Amino acid sequence: MTTTPGGPTGTGEPWMSEHPAPDGSAGSSYAGQTGGGATARGPAGAQSGPATEGPDHADPSHVSVGQLMGEISNDLSTLMRQELQLAKAELTVEAKQAGAAAGMLAGAGYAGHLLVLFLSFTLWGFLSGPMGWGWAGVVVSVLWAVVAAVLALVGRSKLRQVNPKPEQTVETIQETPAALKGQAGSHR
Repeated sequence: MTTTPGGPTGTGEPWMSEHPAPDGSAGSSYAGQTGGGATARGPAGAQSGPATEGPDHADPSHVSVGQLMGEISNDLSTLMRQELQLAKAELTVEAKQAGAAAGMLAGAGYAGHLLVLFLSFTLWGFLSGPMGWGWAGVVVSVLWAVVAAVLALVGRSKLRQVNPKPEQTVETIQETPAALKGQAGSHR
């Protein structure tokens, strides 16, 4: 933010700090919000300072292409670092939530196991009246053996349907060199 010599009132204060911002906030905080390459303008709309962003940014007409490319490279690397930091922060929050959810699911699985165990004991006790404890235990065991066999067969058949090769990724990787050369779609 540049100041106008003397300003509208002759006090040497920046013009923007004397007038309220459009949103009703104080002028001094608004003056810092001019952002990027914006320059402050006086009451008549006249520019009060040069169109530069700071001491390290020279007039673009006097900057070499190499310097501009260097600044672009620095800006891109800064942007990438900031994006990676943001991604890490988001993933940390998501990982904590996923960990809590996994813990709850593990607890639910253990509670379900206990439920099945005690229902099995109940069935064993119920069947022990007509056929005795031994035969009732055998019936409950055979029942669980059938359930385990069915689950194993269904799981095995579904596992055989899984294709471990990522087809779309392989196809995209094969197209990348041609796309970089400007020959997109040559592998299709």
